[in-house]
Formats: sequence, C-alpha cells, structure tokens
Amino acid sequence: MHHTAHRRAFGRRLIEQPLMREVLADLALEVEAATALALRLAAAYDDPRAPSRAFRRLATAASKYWITKRTSTMIAEALECLGGNGYVEESIMPRLYREAPLNSIWEGSGNVMCLDVLRAVASEPESLPALRDELALASGNDQRFDAFVRDTERLLPRGDARAEPAQAKARQLAERLALALEASLLIRHAPPAVADAFVATRLQRAGGHTFGTLPSGLEVAEVLARAWPEG
Repeated sequence: MHHTAHRRAFGRRLIEQPLMREVLADLALEVEAATALALRLAAAYDDPRAPSRAFRRLATAASKYWITKRTSTMIAEALECLGGNGYVEESIMPRLYREAPLNSIWEGSGNVMCLDVLRAVASEPESLPALRDELALASGNDQRFDAFVRDTERLLPRGDARAEPAQAKARQLAERLALALEASLLIRHAPPAVADAFVATRLQRAGGHTFGTLPSGLEVAEVLARAWPEG
C-alpha cells in the first residue's frame, strides 16, 4: 500500500489506477481476515475456561491449514505490486516469497492439519459445539453467511470422522470452517464494506479466482481506506 501510494506510472500513482485498486483491496481483505482470526485464537489461548480450550482445539487446525495455504499466493501478488523492486534482494519481498511455503510445512503439512480437524471432531466432541457457538455470534446478520454455515454443516462427518469418506473431504471441510470463522469475525467487528466484500468474494465466490478480480458493486474505496488510512 505504501509503495503504490508513491510510485507513479502512466501519469498517476499506482494506487489511483483502477486495476491496482482492485488488487490492493482484495489483498487487504485477506490480511484483515487472517489477522482477525489469529487474534481471536490468541484470545482463546489466553482464556483458561473450558469453552475457549474446546474452541481453539478445532479452530487452530483449520486456521493453520487455510492461512498458510493462502500465504504463498498472497505474497506472490504483493511482490507483483512492487514490480522489479519486489524481486531484487534489496527488498524484503524475496525473502518472504521464499519462506512462505515453509509455513504450511513447519505448522504441519496441509493434509496433516486437515486430518487434525477430523481428529479434533472425533476425539474432543466438545470442540465442534464450541466452534458452532462462535459462528452463531454472527448469525442473522448476513443471509449469505448463514447459508454458507448451513452448507458447511453438511460436510461434517456422519459416523466415524476418521473413515475414508471423511478423510477425502477433509481439505474442503477445513477450508470452509476457516472461512466461516473469518467471515464471522469480520461481520461482527469490521466495517460493513469490508465484511460485505469478504462474504461476496470468499463465501459466495463472486468474482474470479485470482486476487484483483472483485465483482462489481463493492465499496473498494472504503476497503482501501480501512487498510491504508493515510492513502
């Protein structure tokens, strides 16, 4: 955000270019959602009560899977925002790009984290109700969110959570649980423009598959102002 607020091309600052604004806003959504989820988990670890312990058991595994998977793609896009300056070693970006894949290995490979989600459901039955209670705090505020949570419930294992059918869908379940948690937090704590954009792009899958392909009608300016107030 800082670089694009000062770098000029085609007669305007990069941050004033419509396509760059789409990319920056999309990256900002990713950062805010991941940060909110990490801080929520930190609060759960600071809370010694049983409901928090149950919540963090399941939420941590799902969050590790999703956030570390998104990191590499996001940093690659951020590097592009800096252009050649983001690629040369004088910038911190090359180091971040090289180290990003380590997250999903150091924290447990993606499959390990997803199987840990199933392990939590099977071995600590109180963890799933605790996660449901967290999601319920945002219910009734956005019909799209409510529908996403209902659809996610259908992916939950019926019977043995460690059986082969459940394992085959473990990545899909972990992804949706993490997205639901992020959306819940943004609906409750972020400005409406941020929450609306996140739900539209991450839960409804509106727009494209890469960063910067936001659907029409979102308050991009508000998302950018939230991420970079000095802009």
